Amino acid sequence: MVSIKVDSELELRIFETNEAWELFWLVDSTRGYLRQWLPWVDSLRFPEQFYWVIQMWQKGFQERRSCHFGIWYRGRLAGSISLHGIDWGNSYASIGYYLSEKMQGKGLTTRTVKALINYAFSDLSLNRIEIRCGKDNHKSKAIPEKMGFVKEGLIRDGEFVNGHFHDLMVYGVLSRDWRG
Repeated sequence: MVSIKVDSELELRIFETNEAWELFWLVDSTRGYLRQWLPWVDSLRFPEQFYWVIQMWQKGFQERRSCHFGIWYRGRLAGSISLHGIDWGNSYASIGYYLSEKMQGKGLTTRTVKALINYAFSDLSLNRIEIRCGKDNHKSKAIPEKMGFVKEGLIRDGEFVNGHFHDLMVYGVLSRDWRG
């Protein structure tokens, strides 16, 4: 499976099914925090469900539709980052990410997003990367804003999370504009 060495303490690795329990514990230990922004958190309540999710992600990787990586910080799972919705005809993909609440504030998301964009543009030869964030998710919006993405718009009621709709901000960067 693919892995991306970000730096001496950080690595991205395509999830393996034997990591399902570790992924479950990461999500479960910070479920209250993650459920504010991620619509799937409440539907995945058991470790066995993560096994099937990882299998689905592996199939998406084999079919070149997506890449779901674990974020490994100093050998411990810290979160997840993905290229999803890969559209080869339009040379486009979207990035999604989350970190355990305990792992925030170390620059991990910025470093992993940068590495994944470099992979998408260099190894996959994509032309465009998009990030969508909850309008009120200031931590998540800070990532594309400080990395030179263009704020392209607002999707009203773009996602149903935790019993209500919320607006999404759309950010994009093109390979020719990327300075990573």
